[in-house]
Amino acid sequence: MSFQGDASTTAASAPAADRAVVRRAAIATFIIFGTNGFIFASWAARIPAVTQTLDLTTGEMGLILLIGAIGSLCAMPLVGPTAGRIGIVRTVRLGGLLAVIAGGLIATALVLHSVVVVAAGLALFGVGIAFWDVGQNIAGADVEHRLGRTIMPQFHAGFSGGAVIGALVGAALSAAGVPLPVHLAAIMVAVLLIMVLVPRHFLPLTTHDAPAPAQAADDGASPAPAPQGPGGARAAWTDRRTLLIGVVVLGATLTEGAGNDWISKGVVDGLHASESAGAGLFAVFVGAMTVARWFGGRIIDRLGRVMALRLSMVSALIGLAVYSLSGIYWISGVGALLWGLGAALAFPMGMSAASDDPRHAASRVSVVATIGYIAFLAGPPFLGFLGDQVGLRPALLAILVPIAVALILAGATRKESA
Repeated sequence: MSFQGDASTTAASAPAADRAVVRRAAIATFIIFGTNGFIFASWAARIPAVTQTLDLTTGEMGLILLIGAIGSLCAMPLVGPTAGRIGIVRTVRLGGLLAVIAGGLIATALVLHSVVVVAAGLALFGVGIAFWDVGQNIAGADVEHRLGRTIMPQFHAGFSGGAVIGALVGAALSAAGVPLPVHLAAIMVAVLLIMVLVPRHFLPLTTHDAPAPAQAADDGASPAPAPQGPGGARAAWTDRRTLLIGVVVLGATLTEGAGNDWISKGVVDGLHASESAGAGLFAVFVGAMTVARWFGGRIIDRLGRVMALRLSMVSALIGLAVYSLSGIYWISGVGALLWGLGAALAFPMGMSAASDDPRHAASRVSVVATIGYIAFLAGPPFLGFLGDQVGLRPALLAILVPIAVALILAGATRKESA
């Protein structure tokens, strides 16, 4: 694993003596992204089991997911101001702690077969993931500027890699008949330990012209980010380029969110495959995303964000169509592969584009993440309701429209000088 930029670009963003500190911050950020992906996929891979345990229809499960989405969407606008007050370390830890509490609540609710308590747990889980996710993206954007090259896709590869492991673990435990509450409880213990040990290596946020700090932030005590300019977070919500990037990310990430939540169940329902087979196809999807994100930085630097984003959307369009229209499992697998490759780079490119000017990076990243997660979190429940009417796999074809919008507006991600 390498997060070391070349000598010239890294020197421009951090003194030579501080490069090891920046690299440790990059590795810590990568681990936090990976843990986020693991916990998310561990849940997503076993959505069919939750649906069966609670005796829910696809639409009813969609409503449960919508409650979690509402929790995230309500919390995301608060992340920027919170990070400014308590620091990025405590912000990410707050998100992790809330997610752990929520996981315990969901596990208990599944034992009790309580739909209401599961919904409450998902709402709290959504709030925790919002603080965790936006916080890690703010930290990742700052590290990217310090290293002087495109590495945001690698951080998101960490998320996808964690999701691959989570999906495979979910498939294996499902095939072994391990109860989901036991599965969730074990994951929560691991997440708690990681949140105690890893975020302390984050660095305090800086502006473009500020020198990199000589030492990592103390445990839980990272200073507040530098001021974000006139208007702060409010000004970011009125910045035209930021809003256009948000619309691009909204359309592009809908395909990622739909794949995460429904690709497994779509195979189980549409092709009458087993739950473990559905989880396996989900692993193909997130595996393709992981590969694309790990190597995507070099592709983006070579082709530019706009061309890379357009190629990604074409791949997602073709893959989604193949997955949804094929009646053969392995052909649907090819579609899932192309779908994952296409969905991989849109969100990290949006985060990088929003942070082109580091003086406004924290507030703009928060805005773009909030807009993007409207699709990432609220889109899949909508598809669940539509799936009740026309079938889940045909319902996924509705995503082709926002993909087209992302293609049209891709130019908004073009590099902006600070």
